[in-house]
Amino acid sequence: MRDGAFSEDQVLRLAREAYRHGRARFDILPENCALLVIDMQDEFVRPHRTPDWVPEATRQVPRIKELIEYCRETRIPVLFTVYAKTHNYLDRPKTGSSMPGRYPDVDVDRSTFYVEGRVWHELAPREDEIVIRKPSYGAFYDTPVETILRNLEKDTVIICGTLTNYCCGMTARQAYERGFKVVFGSDVTSTDDPDMQEPELKVLRKGFARVMTAAEIIEALGEVGVTVPFPDC
Repeated sequence: MRDGAFSEDQVLRLAREAYRHGRARFDILPENCALLVIDMQDEFVRPHRTPDWVPEATRQVPRIKELIEYCRETRIPVLFTVYAKTHNYLDRPKTGSSMPGRYPDVDVDRSTFYVEGRVWHELAPREDEIVIRKPSYGAFYDTPVETILRNLEKDTVIICGTLTNYCCGMTARQAYERGFKVVFGSDVTSTDDPDMQEPELKVLRKGFARVMTAAEIIEALGEVGVTVPFPDC
């Protein structure tokens, strides 16, 4: 089709197809991968503990555990992140506390939340695994995670955890902007409002990541690298 010949219906159809069914074309090589387990910590996973509890995250623990164990067995590094107290809270985005997602009208003492940053006990890191304490949504914001990945000589990150449309999605975008290939687990990430899951996956699918189920990720890793070739131009 020649330049300038795209109708409104055609570009809309292209966009919708990419949002719904797009598939990033890059190699998934186990030796180049690291698994990022994002914020599967008590505040989000322990039932009824905080107003930030994500019930779907709790339900996904067994599936995330399976993915973690598979990566351990195949010597794929597993890195955990937690939202926790760092630098006396002076390293936060300044307007964070004014966001409505902090639920200012809910009568609850938040002073004990997000201080220690403890990974949910069923997914506890091993002694030799790294836990990144982060001050904001994305795992790359003011943390050493990029340096760690570069030193491990990894160019592909597999993302699971919570929340899909905040910490997980932000991490995917930050990784993409830093030149990493991003594999995003569609059924090992969760939101506080299930209606927000697929809209975020659509955006990631179109522009930032290869979106796959946990079973598809494990299958791809077991095939010792899956290549989706670019079409001939």
